[in-house]
Amino acid sequence: MQLNQLFIDEINGILPSNEAKAMLDAIASSSPTTAIRFNEAKGFKALTAMQSVPWCQSGIYLPERPPFTFDPMFHAGCYYVQDPSSMFIAHIIKSLISRPVKYLDLCAAPGGKTTAALQTLPKGSIMISNEIMPQRAQILRENVIKWGADNCMVTCDNPKSIGTLVHEFDVIAADVPCSGEGMFRKDDEAIAQWSPALVEQCAARQRAILQDIWPALKPGGLLIYSTCTYNTHENEEIVDFIINNLKATPISLSISDSWNIHPEISGNYPCYRFLPHLTKGEGLFMCVLQKDKDSTTDIRVDKPQKTKKANTSIPNEMLNWIEGDYSLDANNEVINAVPNYIKAAVKDKYNKLHIIKHFGVELGTIKGKKAIPSHQLAMSPSINPTSFPMVDVDYKTAIDYLRGQAIIIDAPRGYVLLNYNGSTLGFVNNLGNRANNLYPKPWRIISSHTPDVAPQVVKHYK
Repeated sequence: MQLNQLFIDEINGILPSNEAKAMLDAIASSSPTTAIRFNEAKGFKALTAMQSVPWCQSGIYLPERPPFTFDPMFHAGCYYVQDPSSMFIAHIIKSLISRPVKYLDLCAAPGGKTTAALQTLPKGSIMISNEIMPQRAQILRENVIKWGADNCMVTCDNPKSIGTLVHEFDVIAADVPCSGEGMFRKDDEAIAQWSPALVEQCAARQRAILQDIWPALKPGGLLIYSTCTYNTHENEEIVDFIINNLKATPISLSISDSWNIHPEISGNYPCYRFLPHLTKGEGLFMCVLQKDKDSTTDIRVDKPQKTKKANTSIPNEMLNWIEGDYSLDANNEVINAVPNYIKAAVKDKYNKLHIIKHFGVELGTIKGKKAIPSHQLAMSPSINPTSFPMVDVDYKTAIDYLRGQAIIIDAPRGYVLLNYNGSTLGFVNNLGNRANNLYPKPWRIISSHTPDVAPQVVKHYK
């Protein structure tokens, strides 16, 4: 790996010579770490004998990177592949948040920190997970649906629009776009694109994003600021900007010395740096700040838009498709089950945002007199397992299904759930001689290769 000399000079300028050399050697010569985080809501958890990520109880290191694409359990949302450094968000939430909150994940794609937060936030919390880039927002939506959480709305909007929701959020997580120095071991393109000019451009963008979103944070609320880069211009200097210009106070966390998390490089406030020669993971910077309680906001607030009225009645059969304290709403042909505590808390206040996944669980759609179940329902831990016939499938059939192929099963006619190793993959419509595949087309496996043996990532951890 050939590093830019200007980047080498930058690291030598912020770290002592022996530490800078160790870090640069780690970037240039070591391999990225592979880790996963289990979905506890679907019954998976790390075992005590496993090599766990110390700051995240549901995360484990893997000795090598298996072919996740060909693991049906991955597509079923049983675990999420995430860099262990990024799992530190779970420790922050567990340390500082003890009551239900309104949580905004501002720059959320592909969804690692969103799903980690969803798993860690106190019961009764609600989240908006946002991504400004449309293509990345669809990936975020996919991963949130697979995770199965019903308290998360996914939006594709800009910070300024969300900022008009004045004093709405108790917590805002801003993993802002950055120069990506912490990804050099994983991404050759990040190395090729890096320059001092890019660093300056990113720092300016970060300040603009924070200014735009700041009004949406409640006085006394928490901002979790993070980047995947090393330089001080996008890290400590941005924290200086938040403290002095936006008015906030840094918050200290309790961490173990054995975690080898590097402290701040400049400034006299607590920041947390993950450096590759010290911790098993990629580069990450995090800082938690509390917005001053006497902070005031002067911003234009748009008038709320009118909501669309439902014009579809809900078939009785759909009432039994989900278990729990939900209300069913019809929006044209789409039927959603929304947790009652969310419906009461937010009402229609987020309708002006560009929503690509609503709160709750999409149960299905109405086509004429037919109710067609949704894949969101199949991914939800709240699905009523007695509502549909369920068929166990072998590995080859599971992969065929995930490729979107028609399959043959021994089951009653109609909508059937496919089950692989105790986890639900999705629906088919069984016609007798074949079963029509209802797995979402954009998510299907493209590769024609099938491993001889199924990847054994989480089979024994439930």
